[in-house]
Amino acid sequence: MSKLTDLPKRILIGRALRSDKLGETLLPKRIALPVFASDPLSSVAYAPGEVLLVLSIAGVSAYHFSPWIAVAVVVLMFTVVASYRQNVRAYPSGGGDYEVATTNLGPKAGLTVASALLVDYVLTVAVSISSGVENLGSAIPFVIEHKTFCAIGAIVLLTLMNLRGVKESGKLFAIPTYLFVAGVFLMILWGAFRGLILGDTMHAPTSDFEIKPEHQGLAGFALVFLLLRAFSSGCAALTGVEAISNGVPAFRKPKSRNAATTLALMGLLAVTMFCGIIGLALVTDVKMAENPAIDLLRDGVPVGADFTQDPVIAQVAEAVFGHGSFLFMVLAAATALVLFLAANTAYNGFPLLGSILAQDRYLPRQLHTRGDRLAFSNGIVLLAGAAILLVGIYGADSTKLIQLYIVGVFVSFTLSQTGMVRHWNRLLADERDQARRRHMIRSRAINAFGAFFCGVVLVIVLATKFTHGAWVALLGMVIFYGTMTAIRKHYDRVAAEIAPDETPADESVRPSRVHAIVLVSKLHRPTLRALAYAQLIRADQLEALSISVDPDETKALREDWERRAINVPLKILDSPYREVTRPVIEYVKGLRRQSPRDVISVYIPEYVVGHWYEHLLHNQSALRLKGRLLFTPGVMVTSVPYQLQSSEAAKKRARKRADWSAPGSVRRGPVERGHRKG
Repeated sequence: MSKLTDLPKRILIGRALRSDKLGETLLPKRIALPVFASDPLSSVAYAPGEVLLVLSIAGVSAYHFSPWIAVAVVVLMFTVVASYRQNVRAYPSGGGDYEVATTNLGPKAGLTVASALLVDYVLTVAVSISSGVENLGSAIPFVIEHKTFCAIGAIVLLTLMNLRGVKESGKLFAIPTYLFVAGVFLMILWGAFRGLILGDTMHAPTSDFEIKPEHQGLAGFALVFLLLRAFSSGCAALTGVEAISNGVPAFRKPKSRNAATTLALMGLLAVTMFCGIIGLALVTDVKMAENPAIDLLRDGVPVGADFTQDPVIAQVAEAVFGHGSFLFMVLAAATALVLFLAANTAYNGFPLLGSILAQDRYLPRQLHTRGDRLAFSNGIVLLAGAAILLVGIYGADSTKLIQLYIVGVFVSFTLSQTGMVRHWNRLLADERDQARRRHMIRSRAINAFGAFFCGVVLVIVLATKFTHGAWVALLGMVIFYGTMTAIRKHYDRVAAEIAPDETPADESVRPSRVHAIVLVSKLHRPTLRALAYAQLIRADQLEALSISVDPDETKALREDWERRAINVPLKILDSPYREVTRPVIEYVKGLRRQSPRDVISVYIPEYVVGHWYEHLLHNQSALRLKGRLLFTPGVMVTSVPYQLQSSEAAKKRARKRADWSAPGSVRRGPVERGHRKG
């Protein structure tokens, strides 16, 4: 790698780590919590707002349903957490939902889960970053005015942080995550103290506003449908729960126990914060509308397009702490930061799942390769690219993006818990120990309830969100499923083609003869080197081949050949249309037809240059020829390099780089090469 790219890479992501240092990147629980649980913890910053946004369709009178919706979300959260505690104990290898579904329900179910999770991880990044930009915009107007640009910049920055490695990025994420959790708990406690003990009346910035209902006086089925839609939006608080089951290998030992403990702690924190924010939003009289410019009224007049609707958590913080107060600014900054970092759940889940899928030949093998910092760098970059595309298309609007959300995660929840029920059934069929059987029956009951509840929620989400954008997520799942199926078929087909037969095949039988051809354009040093090398190989038949494009040049070549008395026959093919590649290919194919058992060995002289721009000036015909000859059966292609002076200069530059002292290397001391004999 050239110094031009190597130095910036080392500055951005740090020095490369040896493979045997992988154990040093494992996470303790205090770091694993912000790394894997930042998504569900931070979702409390936008999930309450989504509930109120949907209820506002029926007017502010529908807000009194929000506590019941919060209770339903809490029950679902505890159910999913309890179910996944069984998962991490039974399948600690890191395959998570994909492994559970594949093992117990079959490859198609596993691939469906993988497709759903991949889509959900991309949406996690897009939604979290967009919501973070909106929260930061409540304190800094410039951010909200350029939110698409700021969101893309945040994704790029987060990508660089993750390329530095899991443990190092985890340390960077721990402080803002814990600061956010502490800030929300302080807001809830201080708000409760002010309201219950001091008797203060707290008002959100929108408390004096009115909501113009889109559908007033909803009742019967219409009201039930609205409540179900609000519940499905509130279920955004559950996204990311499955990431811990996918990330068990990244925990320190005992891995399963640490992962289960982290899951329980995450669920408890998320539920408390979600309920606290919903409660304070009702107490402070927060108003939210899906179309605030028209549906929010100030003194009976719509607020207009210039009005910026702050998120619920920002309005509650302003009511509790006071606008512009130190604690308000700290919580606003911590909320924005933790929403940016919530995408880190996806940055850990997507590359790890991609690596497992690549190992199973459903994705390109490059996704299974670890980068310089022992992170799955290719998966990280792929995730960032997909998220940037979504943010650009939807203008970093979290309300639009969140409609695509949740579908994938509940597909994986439902199939995973169903797979766990079959897992326990299989173990119970062989288990005779009564104590272990009781434990398995209890675990099966938890997973069965989880599968049923998540299945019901999935139906609700599909029914209420399909026309609002969920169809895009389903389309993404179908695309991922089809692509991964096609990749697996390709790898299987290639494996079948290259597998050796038990009986000798044509490829394993020694060719009868080798017919060597040296391609000649002019008689110069590269050509003479190629001729000398071809003669050294001692093929059964050797000839030089030139294509006549210019009669004068061809005549000069023939005369020079005879003058030098080169003992290799020169064959010249006419090319009336001045083509070079086609005559060579047709000649080689003709030799193959005449002697199918012969191997044709083609030697191509090539220049070796030292600068990238020189490649544009040389070797283009050679590249085209090699590309065509590689598709011709029974033909071996050999490049014979000739190093020009610029390549020698490149070698000197490389030698200087090898001796170059990196910043800090003098302090660290020189690197010893080899072992000294004592």
